[in-house]
Amino acid sequence: MTRGVLPCATVLVAVAVFLAAWRADAVDRNFAGSAQVDYHFVPTSGANLNQGANGPALGGSPPPPGGSGWYGFDGFTLEAGAKLAVDVSDHLSANVKVCFGCHGFELDMAYADYRFADELNLRVGRFSPAFGGFNLRHDVANHKLSDKPLPYDMGRMLRLRAWNLGVLPSPFPDNGIEIDGTHWFGEETQLDYAVYAVQGFRSGAPHPTDLQFALSRTPYYVDNNALPTGGGRLSLTRKLGELSDMTIGASAMVGTYDANNALMYAILGADVALRIHLTNIRLEYLVRRTEMDASDPTRFAFPVPASGVDSFLKHGAYVEIEQPVSAAFDMIARVDGLYRVGNFVVDPTGETPLIRRSSILRYTLGTTYEFERGFRLKLSTELWQFSDPDDDKHKLALGMHAAFVAAY
Repeated sequence: MTRGVLPCATVLVAVAVFLAAWRADAVDRNFAGSAQVDYHFVPTSGANLNQGANGPALGGSPPPPGGSGWYGFDGFTLEAGAKLAVDVSDHLSANVKVCFGCHGFELDMAYADYRFADELNLRVGRFSPAFGGFNLRHDVANHKLSDKPLPYDMGRMLRLRAWNLGVLPSPFPDNGIEIDGTHWFGEETQLDYAVYAVQGFRSGAPHPTDLQFALSRTPYYVDNNALPTGGGRLSLTRKLGELSDMTIGASAMVGTYDANNALMYAILGADVALRIHLTNIRLEYLVRRTEMDASDPTRFAFPVPASGVDSFLKHGAYVEIEQPVSAAFDMIARVDGLYRVGNFVVDPTGETPLIRRSSILRYTLGTTYEFERGFRLKLSTELWQFSDPDDDKHKLALGMHAAFVAAY
């Protein structure tokens, strides 16, 4: 089947599932959606803001008359999604969601849940596997800043080409099967678990050195190898009072991403969420180890093992505090970052946008104002700090966001 036919088939399948669920003799139906338009402006000059090499940055605009350098970002971006959830019976439910963002149109969800009991639920179809704390609230209506934390960034970070996005871009829908459940110990302690097998991430390069996240998007529904990716998540929530609770979680995902099942990737994560009355504090850490095809050592910046397989580690973390000031006004502060250790492929132009140990730190301060339920203004300012200078010898960049988000 050609690539031109696959998107059409995807849309037809989504529409068919939507109509079937709508016409079913369902107990309950729920249609919801959200949309965010965000103006992102990075006034810092520097050709290296997005790609780590000479030339205009991805999404940038030319310099003003008489100026030099390039703007990193200068324009509006849109994220939107629409979801239909149907309870077919006491045990069977179905969800379909389509979204639009930097990845284009995507079938984010198309799955069925069959719940045998609270402790045992079977999920089959297309879904985001259970991993981490942020993915549960990745929708723009569910988090208070305009963009995602760097470990989960999907395409709006500076120097994205050099870094190949974050650790695990969210959402990360995939085809497969998941078993999950919830068990309560008394009335104050809740245990949640999930285990899954999905197609996993992949690369189409003849000598791959990193995951190609775009290949997990529509219309790439055929796996490039016969070995599924496996993983799971375990979390414990404890009530600390009438309006306070704490959740601690751990996640893991392991698989191969090349056509020969020879190169492995493994992702580990830990997260903590603390709610004290109206204050929310969230911490999360991710690390991914990715093996690289080093059969041609001349491509790499540093010597490679005799085995012909090298690897790198990419760490990501964030700390976020969300504090309501009034019923309509919130303050949010976040510190997040990435840290990459290991070898890398040298750009054919001779540029080396990374070093053996490269890092990014970002400091964000933001506010939200809710005009009425479901309609909110987001404002934020962020300071970027890089370990490696850009083409203009800059290690700092300043970014600003102004966004409107609506949920229905």
